Order: sequence, then structure tokens, then C-alpha cells
Amino acid sequence: MSDSTEDNTREDTGRSVRPPSLADLVIVLVTLVVLIGGSLALFGLDALDGPIQVALVLCALVAMLVVLKNGNRWDEVEASGQRALSSVTSAVFILLAVGALIGTWNMSGTIPTLVYYGIQVLSPGWYYAAAALLCGIVAMSIGSSWTTAATIGVGLVGIATMLGVSAPVTAGAVISGAYLGDKLSPLSETTVLSAQMVRVNVYDHIKRQAWTSIPAFVIAFVLFLLIGWVWGPAATDMGDTASELTALGDIYWITPLNLLPLLLLIVLSARRVPATLALMAAAIFAGIVGIFTQPAVIRAFVGEPGLNPVVAGIKAIWRAMANGYVKSSGLADVDRLLSRGGMDSMLPTLWLIIGAVTFGTLLEDFGLLKRLIDPMVRAAKGTGRLFVAVFASAFGLNIVAGDQYIALVLPARVFRAEFAKRGLAPTNLSRLTADSGTVTSPLVPWNSCGAFMGAVLGVPTLAYLPFCFFNIASPLLSVVYGFSGFKIEHVSPEDQAKDGKPRGE
Repeated sequence: MSDSTEDNTREDTGRSVRPPSLADLVIVLVTLVVLIGGSLALFGLDALDGPIQVALVLCALVAMLVVLKNGNRWDEVEASGQRALSSVTSAVFILLAVGALIGTWNMSGTIPTLVYYGIQVLSPGWYYAAAALLCGIVAMSIGSSWTTAATIGVGLVGIATMLGVSAPVTAGAVISGAYLGDKLSPLSETTVLSAQMVRVNVYDHIKRQAWTSIPAFVIAFVLFLLIGWVWGPAATDMGDTASELTALGDIYWITPLNLLPLLLLIVLSARRVPATLALMAAAIFAGIVGIFTQPAVIRAFVGEPGLNPVVAGIKAIWRAMANGYVKSSGLADVDRLLSRGGMDSMLPTLWLIIGAVTFGTLLEDFGLLKRLIDPMVRAAKGTGRLFVAVFASAFGLNIVAGDQYIALVLPARVFRAEFAKRGLAPTNLSRLTADSGTVTSPLVPWNSCGAFMGAVLGVPTLAYLPFCFFNIASPLLSVVYGFSGFKIEHVSPEDQAKDGKPRGE
């Protein structure tokens, strides 16, 4: 609807729309804190199984009431909700594809093979550091933290369980590595978006990102080494894992052929095939490979001995994609590793994301987020304080809006003119928004990224949060650079004009 049409409609109906007040913002934020805090206090880590989802839906309803009270129409609220749902369409299909992939990869032996080989190669003393480094390399190659966590990450957490090392620390290492690679890869959509929002070349953005990302990862790597050496087992006692290795060998034919679906996924991701298509192709391919390499597993899973092998294979793939693979081996660690996946396992996560993003979109569309951020911009007098304001805005939006794209896009849009006015190069802002918005998103349980990581890794967000050393160090280093002036680039008004970005734009 155009502005003129909107104005005429308002005149005809005698309706006036009031901008959100400070009281409106306080009501919404207090509701969020009380309901989320209450659900965590009452249910602990189990809050993510439903109570937090209910809290977010109630928060969205309160936001709707505030918006309606200010004179907005219900059809405008509905349109905002529709925009929220459309914004998470990609995430919905990626999550469903990941659920299908985990189910068929367990059934076909892909994940068990990764675990089988990993147990024999990786030592507990340097396991966490190796996990972070491996995930960093993979994520940088394919440009996706989500895909890295859903594939290599799942296997690494499974190996951790078998080795007797900490699953939450391993999850922290996986996420640290995955987000390092995501930030430094030109294939990453968040990296490209960070550069586009402040109108800088993506490779210039990546070069500036390296000044915070690499030191932050070095800090994380050293901490993971120390944890492994000081608090972890000194060495793998193969006697402790022999029963698990034997069980995996008895259930599956362990062969490098089982890793073909992983190879396919890496190739498709490197060739920039959309994530949903790449994940689903790898899931279906794994099921087909499993028909030939794991016929006994397929027959046992279907549970119909007289069924035609082709029909049995189709039925097994279908069921594994829908409901996941289930196995009762008699060994708790093995059963926890294998009995996972399925699209239906992702439904609580989708419920969480829909509630969070709907709430955040309502706040953005009707001016409540702007009411929150504008005072931060006005209060940021020096460069250091300006950097703190950007960080607080991005991290706060990850908490309030529940979506990393809002946390990335909105601060870049709001602070771009202020950076230009102060003669600060736009690359400073692109680096800062990525450090503050992208990497802190998996630290919030109801954020789309936090919900995803908790679901696919099987470790609650609040359990792995203290060990996401890279995700904590990266934004802190950015803020420190702002106060110290280290690697802070300045531009003259003439340079901005040459780039088509006049001063004060």
C-alpha cells in the first residue's frame, strides 16, 4: 500500500496511528524477560521442549495488543506475521532436510562410520581443539555453519560420547569452528549480507574480519587444548570403547563407501547448490547407498522379513526421513548415537523459531525496535561507545527478535549513517555487525541459530554456551578494537563521495 493510499484510508476512517512510547517498549521487554525467565526457572533445560515456545507465542500476542492499542489495524498485524513466516521459509526447509539427513545417515552407516574411525584416530587430550579446527576447515570450504554442525558436528558429538569426553564442550568446539569458517568464507550468505548491507566488497570485508576472527579462534583453540589436557582423560582407553566399536561393527558394514553421502554434500555445497537441495540430495543418496551396503539394517528397521528388497528399501528411507532411525543394541551410548533424526524431530525447533521470529518482526515493523536502538545511537559519543552500541544492538536483537538476520541487518542499516558522519570506514561496521550479530546468534536458546544447534547436536544451548569461546571472544575483540583504535579505518568525505556514499548518508 502506498503512503498516499494509507493516508487517505486513515483520513476516511478517522484513525490515527501513534508511534510506540517508552511504556510500550517496557511492557513488551518486561513480558519477554518474565515469561522466558519464568519458563527457564520452572523447567530448566527442558524449557526448550515447549514452555519457551509458549512464552514466545504469548510475547507475540502482547506485542500485537500494544500495536493495536496504538491504532494499527489487525490486517496490518496479520501482514507482519505473514512476513515473519515468509522470512523463515528457508530455515524451515533446511531444518526438515537436516532431520531427514540425520535419519538416513544413521540408517545407512554414514554417521556410525565417522564415529567408528574417529574413535580410533582422535585422542581425548586434543579432541576439543581438533574438533574446532576440523569444523573451521569444513565450514570455510562450504560456507555454512548449519551444514557443518548438522554433519561433521553430529559425528563429533557422537564420538565424544563414546570417548567419555564432554558433549557440551565438544558442541562448543563444533560451533566455534563452524562460525569461524562461516565468517571467513565468501560462500557464506551471512558474510555476503554483512558486506552488502554497508556497501563494501565482500573480499575487503573478509580481510577485515580476519583481524578479529583469527585471534578469537586462536584464543578458543588454546582454551580447548587446555581443557583437553588438564581436565580431559589423558589418553583413550580402548577397553572402555571396545564394546561400542564391536557393536557398531556388528550392526553395520563399516566401509569408506558409507562416507560417499558426506562427499556428495561437500561437493554440492562447494558448487553453491542451495542448502535445502544439497541436504535432501545427500539424505536420499545415503538411503540408496544403505540399501546396497546395509541390507540387514534395512530389513531389521522395516521389520517385514517377506517384503520385496526394493520396496523395503523405499519404505526404510521414507520412514528414516520422516521419523528418524531407531536402534536398540543394549548399549546406551550406541543407542543414543543411532536413534536420532527424522523431520518430526525438528518440529519443536520450528515451533520455537516461528514464535521468536514473529515476535521480532512485529517489534521491527511497528517501530518498537527503533524505539530501543535510537537512544543507543544518541548516547554513543566516542568511537568505543559507538562500537559498544552496535554490539549491544546486535546481541540484544538476537535475544529480543530471535533471528540473526534481523540482528545483522538492522544495526547495519541504523548505524551506517553514523559511521559515515564520523569518518569511519564502512568495513569497520561490516566487521562489527558480523562479530556482534552472526556469531552471538547460537548463544540464545530461542534464536533460530541457537535452536538449530541445540536440536542437531543434541546438546541444550545453555549447556554448550560457556564453551563457545570463539563466539564470545570475537565480539569482545571488536569492541576492544573500537576503544583502542587498533585496526580502525577512517575515510575522508571525498573518499565516501567517490564510492557513492556521501557523508551523512
